[in-house]
Amino acid sequence: MMKCRICKGDSYVSEILQVCVDCIRNKSESSYYVENAHYKIREKFNLPINPPKSQGGIPCGLCSNECQLINKEVGYCGVRQNLNGRLIPNGEYGILYKYLDPLPTNCCASWFCSGSREIGKFNLAVFFYGCNFNCIFCQNSSHKNISYRFRINSNEFIDYVLKNERISCICYFGGSPEPHLPFAINVSEKIIRERSDIRICWEWNGCGNENLVRRAVEISLLSGGNVKFDLKAFTPELSIALSGVSNERAYENFEMIVNEFYHKREEPVITATTLLVPGYVDSIEIEKIAKFISDLNSEIPYSLLVFHPSFYMSDLPITPRRQVEECYNTAKKYLKNVNIGNKHLLNL
Repeated sequence: MMKCRICKGDSYVSEILQVCVDCIRNKSESSYYVENAHYKIREKFNLPINPPKSQGGIPCGLCSNECQLINKEVGYCGVRQNLNGRLIPNGEYGILYKYLDPLPTNCCASWFCSGSREIGKFNLAVFFYGCNFNCIFCQNSSHKNISYRFRINSNEFIDYVLKNERISCICYFGGSPEPHLPFAINVSEKIIRERSDIRICWEWNGCGNENLVRRAVEISLLSGGNVKFDLKAFTPELSIALSGVSNERAYENFEMIVNEFYHKREEPVITATTLLVPGYVDSIEIEKIAKFISDLNSEIPYSLLVFHPSFYMSDLPITPRRQVEECYNTAKKYLKNVNIGNKHLLNL
């Protein structure tokens, strides 16, 4: 770790960002370092530096990046593209990796979800390639290694699920499901028509198209699944520093879901998590997020995840116990159901 390039402070500062959280929040010359950090990552993976807005391009519309793509141009997510006037992938196929995860599993909702206790059954974990964010601490960065050898058509996916009676739930994650929402919604609707015993769950950054997000939540509500929002940060400048783009849409979608769906089921249909990135996602951020959630409903489950060094923040330590305790106590001031995830990293 290093000293902040701006204020010269020696709090936790990652080499990729080179600036501390206070300077990011204060906007004091930090934008140069933030933009440079994301430029390096995007360039290495041959991804668009910014969401493309090509004149005359076809609007994608799957997420808040609102890319406009001309022929053969690829969106910010790295997977959505304009191929001869048609945006792909679509509802017909997805680019993903899937595996069976025995229940009970360690998903982010397992601490309150009744489905996680179905011993002997399986969660089908569906890892989508591509993401509409560019998190420099990404815990699943392999999603950037996009290849069409991971392509699967909708009928093949549906047949695989329906033939395995031990599959009890499906969890879409990645990357993030947003670039594949047409596919995921398509296959999920057909699966639950045939199998009423399968829950459909989502783990995403939450910045998807409002109408698609609404349909996805309807599927979870009907099937008994749940929706997990990864609320990276609350301060806009910090969200952009950590994830490359704004996460304002996530809060808009979160509020929409609570207002329209939360009261329709006894078991929560929505939950939130925040990764406690050392030196960056501190109690100041957690207080703002917890207050936002509490203003909607103080019963909503909220999980604070312990960070482990990964991707371009491998120079940071595991979240210090003191930071975890401080953030937990802060969240508990506003919310009734707060959990600490990845406890094994702290040997708790």
